[in-house]
Amino acid sequence: MLAVLKAENVSKVRESGIFRKTRREIFQNITLELEEGKTVGLMGDSGSGKTTVARIMAGLEKPSAGRVLFQGRDIDSLHGKEFWDYKRSVQMVFQDPEGSLNPRKSIERSINEVLGLLRVPKREWQERTLDILHTVGLSEELLCRYPGQVSGGQNQRIALARVLLLEPRVMILDEPTSALDVSVQAHVLSLLRELQKKLGLGYLLVSHQPEVMRNMAHEVFVLKNGCLVESG
Repeated sequence: MLAVLKAENVSKVRESGIFRKTRREIFQNITLELEEGKTVGLMGDSGSGKTTVARIMAGLEKPSAGRVLFQGRDIDSLHGKEFWDYKRSVQMVFQDPEGSLNPRKSIERSINEVLGLLRVPKREWQERTLDILHTVGLSEELLCRYPGQVSGGQNQRIALARVLLLEPRVMILDEPTSALDVSVQAHVLSLLRELQKKLGLGYLLVSHQPEVMRNMAHEVFVLKNGCLVESG
């Protein structure tokens, strides 16, 4: 099966300093494949570069070497509709749920923003909004509230709702539950499993929590000393 998304021999080097530049190699020759319906876990110590790998695969950061392939094609070669398909199909969910939403916009406005981007007719906005809230287990009573007025778990579900409106094929989850209470973590992870089963989503799950990997990942890799090691 052709991977939906693949990092192929990706390396990352950071440069620092103004007059005297120093180079630090974060990782080298990383290859990871994401398929629909499968969760790949990525672990590593703080500073190992796991979030950087995730951002590179999401197209938010450029690799120093190697390439990222979407359906077998280098994402740097995509233009027009092909690039739009990639950006819709590959979505990232960040660690801080409240920080991923604009604090000055109500929940309803944040969702409507995505519907507008997708050019959904305004007459359909209410129905689509209620449908997506139901999908992530939220009540319409939250629509008039702002991110600071709801819980971390609810904010993460709202962030997921916005992403799901784009109908992605793979989602890159960067520590999606680490900022949440343990009981709330369990509910969010259960929701992610249900969504994967229902929609056939592929996940790259970045986490430092072994118990999260045991519950979620079909395959786990560890970033260690700049290299990728298969864990199980």
